Amino acid sequence: MRLTLHADYALRTLMYLGLRPDRLASIQEIAAAHRISENHLTKVVHRLGRAGFIETLRGRGGGLRLARPAEAINIGAVVRATEDDLALLVCFNPDGTPAGDGLEGGGCIIAGACRLRSVLAEALDAFLAVLDSKTLADLLGPLRRPMAERLGVPLERA
Repeated sequence: MRLTLHADYALRTLMYLGLRPDRLASIQEIAAAHRISENHLTKVVHRLGRAGFIETLRGRGGGLRLARPAEAINIGAVVRATEDDLALLVCFNPDGTPAGDGLEGGGCIIAGACRLRSVLAEALDAFLAVLDSKTLADLLGPLRRPMAERLGVPLERA
């Protein structure tokens, strides 16, 4: 399984904001730090805001910030909110759950007799279970300082 750029950029944006939770950041600032497209990041930020992970403040002095503490942002929830399709095969629904048997919707002719679907459903469940066990704070963890240095984000002194 491979996450889309949308999910990747969403996680990078949250990590950037999590490095300095008391400071607003701009899309331009985050895009420059990660060397990614501002246009694509704008769409990602919009989705993160709709999903309740970040707050966006408009106008002069506006910017982006986390909507809640890093410890309260679940990585599995972020991936589910930013991935449109978790289907590993044609015999899965877009949310990653096994679909019905047969050929409806371009399905597979052996779907009713194949065990691959159940094995991959179990694998996807395990993958999501690991993500569900992690928070944004876990991603920042002990590598907070080196990450901030690579992104050019000054950390406040404690």
